[in-house]
Amino acid sequence: MDTTLNNWRDVFCRWPAELPRRGIVITSFGEQIPFAGFLTCEGFVLLARAAPDSMGGRMVVLPYQSIEGMKFTDVLKTKALHSMGFEGELPKT
Repeated sequence: MDTTLNNWRDVFCRWPAELPRRGIVITSFGEQIPFAGFLTCEGFVLLARAAPDSMGGRMVVLPYQSIEGMKFTDVLKTKALHSMGFEGELPKT
């Protein structure tokens, strides 16, 4: 398996239970997809939108390789980030 697939799959599969399953995925197509829930499988993530897009689509199936980045829309605690595989400490604000 390609490392991009493994890395993004790990982020979604390790999503902490205490963190709402929402955010914004940035794709290699330059699209930003807000999601309010998701399901995972080996090669894809299914993103559920809170509201339909301009074409009426409420769900998107996206290969992990098409993900370029993610924005979190909730305040995150360092502990939650560690359980997703991130290391280190964030500065106190």
